[in-house]
Amino acid sequence: MMDINDKNEISSDKYLLEKIGAFIKYHRKNQNKTQKILAHEAGVNRSTLSEFENGKNSNIITLIQILRALDQLSVLDAFEIKEIISPLALAKLRKKERQRIRTKKKTIPLSKSDW
Repeated sequence: MMDINDKNEISSDKYLLEKIGAFIKYHRKNQNKTQKILAHEAGVNRSTLSEFENGKNSNIITLIQILRALDQLSVLDAFEIKEIISPLALAKLRKKERQRIRTKKKTIPLSKSDW
């Protein structure tokens, strides 16, 4: 079971920066890229990337540049706001929708038959 100190440590800035750094380092190595290559692709200094990987630097723009170079921008999808509609509100909306389409009957003129 997790005690209060563990929760504080997990939510601490230092822990989160280290976790982000480990994520970047894992994907960099998984793609067989050196820090120099990834830094060049991301448009940052190698020392900046190294600090990021060690959980020391926390510039959001740099993070986005590094994630883009690693083709990992999809992790930012967690920040997308999706409007959720309750089942009750959905039912009310559907009730308001037209159920049938009614048209006036048009009289079709009878054509003269050759019979």
